[in-house]
Amino acid sequence: MSVSSLQTPAAPMITDALAGVGFKHEHAQDVFESEHSVAWFEVHPENYMGEGGMPHRLLTDLRERFGLSLHGVGLSIGGEKPLNKSHLAQLAELNERYEPDLFSEHLAWSSHDEGYLNDLLPLPYTQATLDLVSDHIDEVQEALGRTILLENPSTYVVFEGSQMSETDFLKAIAKRTGCGLLLDVNNVFVSATNHQTSAGDYLADFPVGHVGEIHLAGHASVTLSDGAELLIDAHDRAVSDPVWALYEQLIKRIGPRPTLVEWDNDVPAFQVLAHEAEQAQAILCKNDPILGCRHVA
Repeated sequence: MSVSSLQTPAAPMITDALAGVGFKHEHAQDVFESEHSVAWFEVHPENYMGEGGMPHRLLTDLRERFGLSLHGVGLSIGGEKPLNKSHLAQLAELNERYEPDLFSEHLAWSSHDEGYLNDLLPLPYTQATLDLVSDHIDEVQEALGRTILLENPSTYVVFEGSQMSETDFLKAIAKRTGCGLLLDVNNVFVSATNHQTSAGDYLADFPVGHVGEIHLAGHASVTLSDGAELLIDAHDRAVSDPVWALYEQLIKRIGPRPTLVEWDNDVPAFQVLAHEAEQAQAILCKNDPILGCRHVA
């Protein structure tokens, strides 16, 4: 496998209405040398915060040949304490170095005092939370010099103290900060199933005009002691049929958006991920007469 030396990356590639997958180092040879129709790749920037070495050589080569999205998992945008300035500075450096097409983070918190938790935890939807999250998004966008996308969470509990719905909360954040939204359809299905609400109603109320990217993923199901089913946003299997159905209905209604298939645990061969992306691309093409299906292998 030929990996280019570090250099200034090429101009960003357009990812509009194209499907991508997460980049895994074990897939590098297939990504760079095999025939496939994956148009762009997502990476977690926290994996590239070292100064150099093989990770950066791979990422440089990837950026020169494909579209790129940085999807943060460590900012803790919903945390009560100020954002970690060192972490934010490293994100800004990566953003400047690789000029990704998209940059996104989660509506969640993952830090407490000086410690970081290995999870993305939910927030109560209150005015105080809205103020906090909005201030943090303003800070991130100022540091990066760009609009970011904020992802809706998968949730397993609801807060009695919430004063508004999740969709109203996201509407208010987008209006106040000017940020875009990353709509994770699997998260919608997982949360709706867990809380016995309607995923269709959630999507109907979602501020789709702010959506700059869509995520799809697989979920696991566990049976609780009382016999109830709980879905887990596991990212360890193929996208389920109900999530594909929700996605296709959404694309028919709002038109194509860049779509990323996540698979982070029990990662299969690259060809399996590429096939998932092809399924998404077929739906995107079918619902865009201009795009057609020229990107589908």
